[in-house]
Amino acid sequence: HAATARLGRCKWNICRSPAAEAVFRNLVSKRGLESKFQIDSAGTIGYHEGNKADSRMISTSKKRGIEVTSISRPIKPSDFRNFDLILAMDRQNYEDILSSFDRWQHKETLLDSGPKKVKLMCSYCKRHTESEVPDPYYGGAKGFEKVSQGHHALARQYHESALDFSVPF
Repeated sequence: HAATARLGRCKWNICRSPAAEAVFRNLVSKRGLESKFQIDSAGTIGYHEGNKADSRMISTSKKRGIEVTSISRPIKPSDFRNFDLILAMDRQNYEDILSSFDRWQHKETLLDSGPKKVKLMCSYCKRHTESEVPDPYYGGAKGFEKVSQGHHALARQYHESALDFSVPF
């Protein structure tokens, strides 16, 4: 059975997407399904490439028992080949990801189905009305707590609603 690949994306890959990656990894690990999934995160901008996640996100996630260990990296053309679902944290990330695909499609061997892989993370939100995962970077501790709390709820809802996942979380 082939691995199912999921990639979370935010602007800098130091707050929202690494936290989402860590939550998804934790859920998959609790079920002993690590070999069935490829989970990663990336940013639409490479400004923080090679850096750890924001210390506030690491600390907030740790309080919930989640270890955020990823290293920031930017989006790259191969992501459209290697991942079957790319989750954007907000509408701007969504548009930036699609723009990157359009720019790279002419230089790389990318399937036309690439844009169909891109979804807003909150499109899986059934119990809340948020349409985007808010960026906590310029806010205080409450913003990071809201993102951490939201990621837990969204991750569970995502797994419940993603029919092709067929894994009961």
